[in-house]
Amino acid sequence: MLTRKQHQLLLYIDDHLRRTGYSPSFDEMKDALELRSKSGIHRLISALEERGFLRRHHHRARALEVLRLPHMGIDVPVAAPSASAFVPTVLSQDQAELEGTFSEPTAANDRQTVSIPLYGRIAAGLPIEAMQDDSDRIEVPVSLLGTGEHYALTVSGDSMIEAGILDGDIAIIRRRETADNGQIIVALIDEQEVTLKKLRRRGSMIALEAANREYETRIFPAERVHIQGRLVALFRQY
Repeated sequence: MLTRKQHQLLLYIDDHLRRTGYSPSFDEMKDALELRSKSGIHRLISALEERGFLRRHHHRARALEVLRLPHMGIDVPVAAPSASAFVPTVLSQDQAELEGTFSEPTAANDRQTVSIPLYGRIAAGLPIEAMQDDSDRIEVPVSLLGTGEHYALTVSGDSMIEAGILDGDIAIIRRRETADNGQIIVALIDEQEVTLKKLRRRGSMIALEAANREYETRIFPAERVHIQGRLVALFRQY
């Protein structure tokens, strides 16, 4: 699972290597991705290294090596990636009802992917509309999504750990304004605070339940809570 910028940089490095026989400079990569500073390139390369797509030879100039390309059925014939290689795990709510059962996507599903926006960490004070920056995107297996519009958020905190949702997980959200009792939703409270919680309706009130005994259930009049989507899957990085 790569963001759009990571994917773009990896393809640019691979193309440059094939054309010239050596990797591009940091200035060339910065210009190619239209970034303002080389620090962004350093972060992207580190992320690609951690996920097993790139290898950097630290004591040689212009010494980047592409190990593999994502979602294209291409593996570069080099030594196996390091132990830090990225291995995604996927949880589908429709299949597992968020009870902590994770499975790896099949090769067929991995080849049939769609790009959706990754808006950043779900945190207090930011409605989803304020987070809508399509500069980062991730590739998601089509089989997880179904119909409708989707986006992704990075989970912050431990309030849902008993539902198998951990800090740093990437939540795949189907955008919708309604949900059933017991479903995990993205809720906007008072047009200010965004949170990921389990929905319970109690007459004219809405309860937002955490999945952690250390957190209290929060109850609001229904008009103060707007549903902005329903959790349909998780991605986790190791």
